[in-house]
Amino acid sequence: MFARRFLISFPIFSFVYIMQESVVSQFKIFGGGFSLFLIFALLWSALGNPEMGALTGFGAGLMMDLSQTASGPMGQWTLIMILAGFTISYLGYGDDNFRGNPISLVFTVAAGVAITRLIYLILGLFLGSEMGSAWSVIASLFSSAFWSVAVVPLLMPIVTRLHEALFDVKSRI
Repeated sequence: MFARRFLISFPIFSFVYIMQESVVSQFKIFGGGFSLFLIFALLWSALGNPEMGALTGFGAGLMMDLSQTASGPMGQWTLIMILAGFTISYLGYGDDNFRGNPISLVFTVAAGVAITRLIYLILGLFLGSEMGSAWSVIASLFSSAFWSVAVVPLLMPIVTRLHEALFDVKSRI
């Protein structure tokens, strides 16, 4: 039953991935913009248990590796998203105050986006990827956190209702 629900969530993730690749990536926003798919995946992971967070990270990481905008080697996003999905779900697992407080969820996901992108950058440097100037990296990390804080409250009601309907987990958001 768990596998069936996990597979049912695949079309939802596919839709968000297609929206990211076809619409959101076309916007030219200050600092490089935001990743709707990354925000969605981390928010989905934050609402589940750690095992579901790791599975969500695995699926989302595979899809992010297939992105045309991914500059790293295949599997880099998968590794990072497994760790990020597990970590963000582990932080709030069993703590109803965390899941019931939208502000803590917004700032946790926004910080998770910035930290995930920073880890992607550091791991990319170890693997030989090119990095821009220090100013562009700092501006990109800051703007991704800023746009995440702006987008998560808009996305949160949709994601919580979808997650609640799919996994029968009631949240207080």
